[in-house]
Amino acid sequence: MRRRTSPPTAPLPQRRGVDPVRVRLPGTGAWATVRDHLVDRLGAAVPPERVDAMFAAGEVHGADGPLAPDAAYRPGGHVWFHREPPQEVPVPFAIEVLHRDDRLLVVDKPHFLATMPRGGHVVQTALSRLRHDLALPGLSPAHRLDRLTAGVVMFVIRPELRGAYQTIFRDRLVRKEYEAVARYDPALALPRTVESRIVKERGEMAAREVPGEPNARSHVELLEVPDHLGGPARYRLRPETGRTHQLRVHMNALGVPILGDPLYPHVLPPAAPGDFSRPLRLLARVLEFDDPVTGERRRFESRRTLFTPWPPHTGTPDGAPD
Repeated sequence: MRRRTSPPTAPLPQRRGVDPVRVRLPGTGAWATVRDHLVDRLGAAVPPERVDAMFAAGEVHGADGPLAPDAAYRPGGHVWFHREPPQEVPVPFAIEVLHRDDRLLVVDKPHFLATMPRGGHVVQTALSRLRHDLALPGLSPAHRLDRLTAGVVMFVIRPELRGAYQTIFRDRLVRKEYEAVARYDPALALPRTVESRIVKERGEMAAREVPGEPNARSHVELLEVPDHLGGPARYRLRPETGRTHQLRVHMNALGVPILGDPLYPHVLPPAAPGDFSRPLRLLARVLEFDDPVTGERRRFESRRTLFTPWPPHTGTPDGAPD
């Protein structure tokens, strides 16, 4: 079995916690220069004049340094550059550090902040912020939470340990506990285990349940009933599997969709940029596992609070000041 070789080290530093783009030049092609290949490869996303400006400013690097605009195309080589980040509205909520040692960084992520760069969220992500603010360029996520979900997220500080910690999530060796706020239904018998087959098609925002062998399993129990008629309740959710939007789909299937959910039961129009007034009332409360490096039992718990009901005058996520 062939051993995978590590990618070459980037000659450019991170920018605001974001790695440079690495492009491997194909082994075959009719391009005379690196510039010609990048114009073809980047297409409409980066117009030719922007590519020319990057070369003129010395922003396109090979392994030995900046490349000239007429640098010859060398099949199999690598080039690096920073993309212009998308226009992002700053997420005005802090990331609280729950634990830090020489291996792990565990944080309490706020609502609305993506775990790692993806799509239109690049600089305004937990990973980019933490790399930049804590001067930890090698930081990587051991797992991820949805952008709309708050709570405990674990990152690996030492790159050589990344695989060990990611593996315990892949192999379902981590006990996860969530809290949610949703409508109270006195006729709903709890606790119960929900099983179904969930699929999420590429290009569709919402996942859905379909007939077939279950691939998603969640335990749901009632934590707190409302103290007034018509008020919401708090629930404890424990997923055994990790399908996309699993807890949100299962709560919706029970007839008690999580408050603030923009996808279930109905897909709502996207919130306006900078509108943080309707957070999803879902919190990753606990991560618990046997450390794959030291063998010790680890438990990390969020300090955030899901308000019941949400204070209508604040418009701010859990734990954030007005």
